[in-house]
Amino acid sequence: MRFAAYAHHDQRRLAVVDDDGVLYPVPGVRSLTEALAAGDGLPALLDLGAATLDVPPGPHVSQVRLLPPLQPPSIRDFVTFEEHVEGVRRSVDRAAGVPEQWYAAPTFYFTNPHAVHAAGDDIPMPPGSTVLDFELEVAAVIGREGRDLTPEQARDHIVGYTVLNDWSARDLQSAEMRVGLGPCKGKDTATTLGPWLVTADELDEHRDEDGFLRLALTAEVNCEIVGRDLLSNMSWTFEEMVAYASRGTRVLPGDVLGSGTCGNGGCLAELWGRRGEQSPPPLKPGDTVTLTVDGIGTLTNTVVPGAAPVPLPAGRRRSRERP
Repeated sequence: MRFAAYAHHDQRRLAVVDDDGVLYPVPGVRSLTEALAAGDGLPALLDLGAATLDVPPGPHVSQVRLLPPLQPPSIRDFVTFEEHVEGVRRSVDRAAGVPEQWYAAPTFYFTNPHAVHAAGDDIPMPPGSTVLDFELEVAAVIGREGRDLTPEQARDHIVGYTVLNDWSARDLQSAEMRVGLGPCKGKDTATTLGPWLVTADELDEHRDEDGFLRLALTAEVNCEIVGRDLLSNMSWTFEEMVAYASRGTRVLPGDVLGSGTCGNGGCLAELWGRRGEQSPPPLKPGDTVTLTVDGIGTLTNTVVPGAAPVPLPAGRRRSRERP
C-alpha cells in the first residue's frame, strides 16, 4: 500500500495511492505523521488504508502537488555502502580506503528535519556553495516507539520505505569536517523524501536470504544515467540499523532512517574520487536530478539559485584570560 501527502485546491490531504495513481483521501486524518502517532505500527496503518479504499476516489496524482510523505521528528542518515565510503572519502578527505572503524557499527549523523522537500520541488543552491551533489538513498520510517531493540524486534517497528535524496554541498562539507564534528551546513539546506511511503509488507517479496531488500536503484542527471546499484549491497540491514539507532534511546513514530548513499554513482563525489576529476561536474541551477528505486518510486527535483550567505566574521583569537 502507498500513502501520499498532497496539496490540491488549497487543501492538504493524506491519501492512499492505487495502482493507477488515483488518490483516495484518508477521512479525518491530516497527515501521515498524525496517523503514525495515533496508531500502532504497520497493522494499524494497513487497516486505515483498507478502510480508505472504501471512500470515493479523489484526484489523480498527476493533478496535484505532492508534498513530503511525512514531516519526520528526526532524520538519522546512515552510511552503509562500502563503495560510497571509499569513493567519497577519496574525494572529500583526500584519503584512500575504508576506515576499519566503519565496519564496527552502522554509523549515522542527524540531519535537518526542518528542510524536507517533496518530489517535484525546486532545490535551492546552499548559500556559499558552488559544489552541489545529490545522494541516492532509501529511507525506512518508524511506525512504533521502541528502545534497545534487537534486529528481530526492529522488523515490527518499520512501517514502510521511501526514496531519500541527501543534497550535499561538498565544498562546505569538506571544509567543516576538518573541525572533527561531521557535516552540518554541508547537509543543512535540503533533503527530499518521496514520492510516497510504501508499506513494509509490499517489499517483503524482494528480501534475499540474508534479509536485505534487493531493489534496483538508478540516478540520472539531466536525463543521463550516472549511477546504478542494488539496495542489497548495504552492509547492514534496516533492522540492524533500527536496532543500533534505538540503543540507549528511543526511536519514535515518524522517525526516518536513511540507508546512506548507494555505490556505483549514487552521488557525484564518489565518481570524482574514483576518476580523480569532477566529472560529471557539480550540480548547478537548471540541472534536474531523477532518482528511481524499483518497488518504491521516483524522485525528480530541479536545482535553482539560492540565497547569498549572510557575512559573518572569522572566529576571534582570544587571549584566554581567566578571572
